[in-house]
Amino acid sequence: MSTSGGRPKELGAFLRTRRAELTPQQVGLPSDGTPRRVAGLRRAEVARLASISTDYYTRIEQGRMPASTPVLESLARALRLSPDQRAYLLGLAGRPPAEPPDRATAEVTEHNRRLLAQLATGPALVVTRTMDVLAWNPPAAALLTDFGRHPVRDRNYVWLLFNDPVLRSRYRDWADGARACVAHLRMHTARRPDDPRLHRLLARMADQVDFQRWWQAREVAVHDSGNKRFRHPLVGDLTLDWDTLTSATAPDQHIVVWTAEPGSASEHRLRALAAHTVAAAPPGPGSGPSTGPATDPRRGAPEPA
Repeated sequence: MSTSGGRPKELGAFLRTRRAELTPQQVGLPSDGTPRRVAGLRRAEVARLASISTDYYTRIEQGRMPASTPVLESLARALRLSPDQRAYLLGLAGRPPAEPPDRATAEVTEHNRRLLAQLATGPALVVTRTMDVLAWNPPAAALLTDFGRHPVRDRNYVWLLFNDPVLRSRYRDWADGARACVAHLRMHTARRPDDPRLHRLLARMADQVDFQRWWQAREVAVHDSGNKRFRHPLVGDLTLDWDTLTSATAPDQHIVVWTAEPGSASEHRLRALAAHTVAAAPPGPGSGPSTGPATDPRRGAPEPA
């Protein structure tokens, strides 16, 4: 029996991964002193914490029996799942929060293009749920990489973070940033498990060892804001805050904006970097390669990732 509308095998793998990360001491269980063949909690211990039978939990983990929402909630508490992990678990069981269906993402909305044009010094991108880069402004190209120099099919932030040496070198904490992107992408699988863009991207990332290791760790998170440290060859080190904005008219398109604390050294360096960019026209259509870090923001239909 399978969970209606869910993905029972992946749900079981997720439960196994999470229980392997916990010890009896962490969840308030006494250790019986016997050697453990594998790391983490035993199935019986998870079942005890969730107040269900070991056989019932075993069947859930093996993908042979669906779990009700109350049982899933109990398992989330037993395994100390974060809010993002809990949402992912419910999504795998076919009970994700209601979301509007994705609209076409081939075209950047006029509102988002206008917003990019009016950001004078703040680097900004328009990305999809699967991190396809649809548009960018000159400061983003100057800070990160010249997206216009890449073929449209390669303009995916995850792909570039692992494959573009320029973007990779700009991150002072590349491993932390890349791992967070993988966790964000993994979260998308519960919401849109059949998204062809996602599966094409995963196929292209099959030979990336670090990506595969973090993907199999099944870490999940929704990252809407945060802090990143960059190292730029022109202006040096910058510490920037980033936020994600979503338009009500295009919920599948997100604007990611980086800003610096007012009066900080990073703000002065960000302004200095912006001064190196050529004054550009408002974002408009274009699919050809860019001519440098000060190129106009480009717009185009992303090819499959």
